[in-house]
Amino acid sequence: MSIKQKIFSFVILLSLFISALQVSPAAALTITGVSPASVLNNVATEVTISGTDFTADVVVTLTGGASPVALALQSWSETSLVVIVPAGVTPGTYKIQVTTALDTKEFGAFTVSAPIPTATPAPFGRPQIVMDSYRTNVGEIKYNEEFNLVVRLHNAGQVRATNIQAVFSSPDLTPTKTGGVSAEDVINADSRVDISQKMRATTSLYGKSGVQVDLSISYYDDKGTAYSEKFTLNVPVKATNYVAAATATPTGMKRSQLVITSYESDVEILQPGSLFSLELGVQNLGNASARNVTMIIGGGSSGGSGAGGTPQPGGVSGGSGEFTNFAPVGASNIQSLGDFAPGAALVASQKLIVNVSTNPGAYPMKITFSYLDENGNTINDDQVITLLVYSLPNVDVSFYQPVGTLFVGQPNFLPLQVVNLGKKMSVLGGMTVTTPSGMLENAQTLVGSIESGGYFTLDAMLYPDIPGPLELTVTIDYTDDFNQPRTITKTLTLDVIEMEEMPVDPNFPEGGGGGGGGEGFPPVEQEETFLQKAWRFVLGLFGLDSGQPVEQPVPIYEEEPIPVEPGVRGPKG
Repeated sequence: MSIKQKIFSFVILLSLFISALQVSPAAALTITGVSPASVLNNVATEVTISGTDFTADVVVTLTGGASPVALALQSWSETSLVVIVPAGVTPGTYKIQVTTALDTKEFGAFTVSAPIPTATPAPFGRPQIVMDSYRTNVGEIKYNEEFNLVVRLHNAGQVRATNIQAVFSSPDLTPTKTGGVSAEDVINADSRVDISQKMRATTSLYGKSGVQVDLSISYYDDKGTAYSEKFTLNVPVKATNYVAAATATPTGMKRSQLVITSYESDVEILQPGSLFSLELGVQNLGNASARNVTMIIGGGSSGGSGAGGTPQPGGVSGGSGEFTNFAPVGASNIQSLGDFAPGAALVASQKLIVNVSTNPGAYPMKITFSYLDENGNTINDDQVITLLVYSLPNVDVSFYQPVGTLFVGQPNFLPLQVVNLGKKMSVLGGMTVTTPSGMLENAQTLVGSIESGGYFTLDAMLYPDIPGPLELTVTIDYTDDFNQPRTITKTLTLDVIEMEEMPVDPNFPEGGGGGGGGEGFPPVEQEETFLQKAWRFVLGLFGLDSGQPVEQPVPIYEEEPIPVEPGVRGPKG
């Protein structure tokens, strides 16, 4: 080998050596933490491992136990691993081993624990006294006969009951000897004890099949907690039980009591501005007389009484009553009705007026009767009655233009109108026009709301059947202020006559008259121009009608003047 070749080989080896020195060192695998560091073995748990230089072929194992446990890889990145620690791993302290193709690292102090068992609370226990049975030593009890009532108590609870006390009570029976109280020291759990009480029937048992006995029981448990129970017993009674006793005559207190037994108004429907007379039926329903009775409409009072019932001087106060909606007319609101013996009655009358500003509704009215009782004490009895105020529509039904005379069998126009004469808007329902002497068309419609002074029109058509006076009935339905259906009815009278036939001239019968053919009038010849005559000549050459044209006269009838009643305006125009 020449020197050049040796130098060249040396340079190549030196280059390879330098290249080997420049290769980067292998990646360093590290584990910086595990979260959580402790898990329970009753469920599978996710564990996150933090570190560096994790590769995709990483394998994670739980070591330190009897045998390694492979952990399933849930997710992977170069700095984080998520693995699943399965359920059922033996409790203990383990290490987590992470293995890659280049290195293996371990993380110690990873704990697997068993769950702490939850303590089951002991069952709640208490004494519970219940009624097991009861009986009497005589079967059925009798009046004024002593008997023994025996009650068997049962402790249905889990612990014993102490200091048991039973109290018997009844409106028909009287306990004897013990005063109705019996006691027992202890009733163990699921044990029974009999408690007896002597009793006697001291009231009449006639007509009764049994009497009621109330039993109240109080007791304690071993810790001193108090409990109580209550039972109702029904003791049978012998059917023949009765006791003869004198009936006591009650001695009630004597006093007078004035009551309004009825009231009515001479005006059936009260509206704002109505003047009416209110009649009140007054009766003394007490068992004592009422003297110097004064009736106060709207409420009030009269002079009081002093100590011991001594009357004191004083007048009658009736000016503080309520008169917003109803006010007295013709006399004041105070009337003297005289004396009332027990059971006496009379009818009192008072004239009133409804205020024009009163709205529809139900209004209570207070009435006071002030009088002296048999001891001279002043008594004021207040009564309340209710008056209903309506606001019904005030409408007029008529024709908005004269109708005149109607003809039998001919169509006749009926120009009907409804005018609201009230001060408020009226809401009306259906409007119907009927007659027994003909046929009507367009005779039914819905009216709706009409403002004050406004009107509603209906153009009906009438075909009368017979001549003479014809009655036309207009009916309007609506609902009043208390939601009750009402009706407005108006009757209009019209005259109907037979249709007169036109006289026919015998010289010009219908369809004749010199070839004119026009309602019995002779034809009228028309003046022709030169062109019309030339055209008739041409028509004659061809054998066509070349007669001179004539004009049919139009019959002229004299129109009868329409009679106008005095004071009635005719149609405009």
